[in-house]
Amino acid sequence: MRFSIILRYVGTVMLCISAFMAVSAFISYLDGMDSAFYPLLLSALLTLLLGVFPMLFVRKADAINNKEGFSIVVGSWILASVVGMFPYLIWGGEFNLINAWFESVSGFTTTGATILNDVEALPQGLLFWRSATNWIGGAGVVMFALLILPSLGTNKMALSSMELSSLARDNYRYRAQMIVRILLVVYVGITVATTLLLKLAGMRWFDALNHAMSACATGGFSTKNASIGFYDSALMEIILIVAMLLSSIHFGLIYATFARKSNNIFRSEVVKTYLAVVAVCTVIIAVNIYDAGVYDSFWTSLRSSLFQVVSLISTTGFATADTNLWAPLSIILLMFVSVTGACAGSTSGGLKIDRMLLFVKTLASRIRHQQHPNAILRIRVDGILQENEQIHSAMVFIITYVVLIFLGTFVNALFGLDLITSFSSSVTCIGNVGPGFGEVGSMDNFSSMPAILKLQGSLLMLMGRLEIFGFIQFLFIKWWR
Repeated sequence: MRFSIILRYVGTVMLCISAFMAVSAFISYLDGMDSAFYPLLLSALLTLLLGVFPMLFVRKADAINNKEGFSIVVGSWILASVVGMFPYLIWGGEFNLINAWFESVSGFTTTGATILNDVEALPQGLLFWRSATNWIGGAGVVMFALLILPSLGTNKMALSSMELSSLARDNYRYRAQMIVRILLVVYVGITVATTLLLKLAGMRWFDALNHAMSACATGGFSTKNASIGFYDSALMEIILIVAMLLSSIHFGLIYATFARKSNNIFRSEVVKTYLAVVAVCTVIIAVNIYDAGVYDSFWTSLRSSLFQVVSLISTTGFATADTNLWAPLSIILLMFVSVTGACAGSTSGGLKIDRMLLFVKTLASRIRHQQHPNAILRIRVDGILQENEQIHSAMVFIITYVVLIFLGTFVNALFGLDLITSFSSSVTCIGNVGPGFGEVGSMDNFSSMPAILKLQGSLLMLMGRLEIFGFIQFLFIKWWR
């Protein structure tokens, strides 16, 4: 394994990140050189140096192997989180070392959990940087570099296949070069459209852009302490619901739909299942919270229920209500959708509805096989035949995911958190969701958690964003053959 080559490609990602820091500094400059200008400018220069040195002293490689590819992808995520701390640490405020690390990891993994008690106290440049980490992380830090840097040649295809999960690659049905272009068109298109619509709905340009970046990355960082609830606007909520839903559907299917291809959103079994889960959970929660007297009007209950269900199942994490005050059945269903997540090939986290659908089909197949032992049963998802290896991988992932949630819950409880906070914070971190329940509810934050639990939370965020085994394989890469 050539460490110099790994450093060169990780350096390329650093150049991309430094450019966004520079843009954030420019926004600070336009805002009258607010207090974030020099922290962001210095951070941009430091990150630029980290990126330039490997580019100067290491020659470009013709090809990279699997070990190098994994090291580049995982190393880029970790180093991006490290350099992402720079603006927070230099600026100060509520950001000590642990808090800055947590906020940076939360941003890049599109979790959207925060340690900030007063988000609105941040200058505009730093607010934009938080949203930028969401936006970069939504596409994937390596994939983002592939989008904007044409000089990576054939290695672009190798790195893009390692950045995408196998579930996402199966449904794209395009060459790797085309996947990068599709991601660019759909991702930027949704962001631009959402920004314009939010502006027309009454948001300032700055807030509209920040919320659009967070929505399309399913990240959830807001410029307001009360999140979307600050605006109390049904129109803005509808715009964001559509943006979150689109961003949580496989981008290849969105592209195919506009390109009028046969494998589109309206024919996708996974998308139909996803939207059915959203609809059923929304109606049940609306009836439940209306019956419990949380809202006086059923339509207000339905509006609030729909927004929270879409926000959590898409793993965005925006909030319009304090869900800690909702009825127990509603909280259970919101936890369920937080675990489930949305579609593979999107910017969302969680288990993914694709795996859940495969699990249900595998379970049904097993029951039928018990009834008809000699039958040959085939499992298909979206018309794609699922081989035994794919089914096995999905089942192992689900089991590992659940085990990690319970391990995280155990550690949280060990350090004094109550049960609902312990469990929901593990779910929200590994699922890259953002808000949980209890002390980390939709109108609360992670600031009161002990430092050791913030470190555990950030580890779960990285494992969730890297689909667990990508991160684990990196730890044992020395023993690869």
